[in-house]
Amino acid sequence: MLEPEASQRILPGALGRTLERLRGEWAKPSKLGRLWAGDESLWTSSGESEWLGWLDLDDPRLVDLDRLESLAADARRRFSHAVLLGMGGSSLCPEVLRKCFGARAGHPDLRVLDSTAPEQLQACESALDIESTLFISASKSGSTLETKLLTEHFFDRVSGLRGRSRAGSQFLAITDPGSQLERIAGSRSFSSVLHGVPSIGGRYSALSHFGMAPAAVMGIDVARLMDRARAMSQLCGPGLPARLGPGADLGLLLGVAALSGRDKLMLFPSPSVAALGAWIEQLLAESTGKLGRGIVPVDGGRISEAGACGPDRLLIRITRSSDSEPQLEESQAWQEAVRDGHPIAEIRLQSLYDLGGEFYRWEVATAVAGSVLGINPFDQPDVESAKVAARQITDRYEREGAIAAERPRWRDSSTRVYSSREGDRGADAAADLPSLLQAHLGSLRPGDYCALLAFLPSNAVTRSWLDRMRRGLQQRFAVATCAGFGPRYLHSTGQLHKGGPNSGLFLMVSREGGDDVPVAGRSLSFGVVKESQAAGDYEVLCGKGRRVMRVVLTGSLERGLAKLEEACLGPQ
Repeated sequence: MLEPEASQRILPGALGRTLERLRGEWAKPSKLGRLWAGDESLWTSSGESEWLGWLDLDDPRLVDLDRLESLAADARRRFSHAVLLGMGGSSLCPEVLRKCFGARAGHPDLRVLDSTAPEQLQACESALDIESTLFISASKSGSTLETKLLTEHFFDRVSGLRGRSRAGSQFLAITDPGSQLERIAGSRSFSSVLHGVPSIGGRYSALSHFGMAPAAVMGIDVARLMDRARAMSQLCGPGLPARLGPGADLGLLLGVAALSGRDKLMLFPSPSVAALGAWIEQLLAESTGKLGRGIVPVDGGRISEAGACGPDRLLIRITRSSDSEPQLEESQAWQEAVRDGHPIAEIRLQSLYDLGGEFYRWEVATAVAGSVLGINPFDQPDVESAKVAARQITDRYEREGAIAAERPRWRDSSTRVYSSREGDRGADAAADLPSLLQAHLGSLRPGDYCALLAFLPSNAVTRSWLDRMRRGLQQRFAVATCAGFGPRYLHSTGQLHKGGPNSGLFLMVSREGGDDVPVAGRSLSFGVVKESQAAGDYEVLCGKGRRVMRVVLTGSLERGLAKLEEACLGPQ
């Protein structure tokens, strides 16, 4: 049976009292019913009612089960692998399901490619038999740059093996009706086009074709996932006036905690559902990070560190009933967090299929938290700015053959450093990388968060480096730490970085050189696109008055990362 409530909640003092008051208000039919009635005065009265299509899981446009069953049968017969080419809301739900459920025997093994890093593209491609791979191009708008370039790349590869007239049979598009991607799919004879629902934004699209079509391809029982989602929707709906429901209840907790100064949400999913954290991170960060407000989701932490959290944190643990008991160290840390007065909550799932219910619970919670914060949780006004900046840089590269950049604050033979802050100039005279980085990191204060933004391939080396950096910075500065791979994070936490509270300090890292991959049909390479996206985001963050330092490495990536780690944290 689905767990309808957080199985544990400890909310000390004024936070608990404020939450109880709001729960009483929202439990009234008139208040809770306004959400399902599409009353945009719950938020900012700026068009929110146009983006509530995700609430109604009985809408036949969401998921065509018969069509998905046919799609899954065809994929099982023809393909050994499937690759999802998408970003943000178009890629994260399928990634959660693949990581949680694993590869399913007798079904295509799904990979998610959401990067313009040439090394990551090459690693994905080298693991495939191209002729037995289904490519799923997913973009709600149909014009997402990364999806477009990756689709062109693999269409070119398949055309080289099978001929252009037959290549489309290995492609499937998921997009809104009438989009540019749908037109491309038609002109190239894609095997199928599945539509999204125009009244559902990308990050709320998990329980639509964007999430469920890849799930069907990889052999997951979509009907069962949707059943668990509908069970949760019934618990969250307005028909139970005596109780608030798990979605709104969670949303009020998130909103009240953020308004009280506990705006860092520490997510501790157990290993079997660890991938859910990245999906929640995107949903919350892109939805709430605006007007100088927001919830900063912190994914990838360790429960053993819960007791060391600061007074700006809310802690939520997500577990499955079948998970083994936590180790003694973890249990002690959790109890220490309780003794120290941190607000904590725990959500327990009975099975992996309850992920369907969690997608719905957190979508409702995010909408309600947006109401508490007084923002529109369905727009993303600052996401487009980085896209525009990157597009201008790539256009200039195609005209002039170079990426123009400001003069570095500091450089040596293998490193260039750019900084937005006048305060970092104090290290200039030292002509020393550790001094420059320490000046930047030294501005961290209680209540801040530090975000590591890596325009690097996501692999074992880079993930391990980010993990060590996060632990070291957390221990040294006692602040929440986050990490994201670019350009992936531009479609999730990027909105929070620019539109949320100005409490973030950013260290951006990229690498030039190495093997590159040309972009089909253009005088660009994926390496140029990646560096343009990094430069564009740096430019926008600077323009927003954020504290950001950008480090560009050349030569050996491992040596460059080791050099940065020592400069930031000292000899290890």
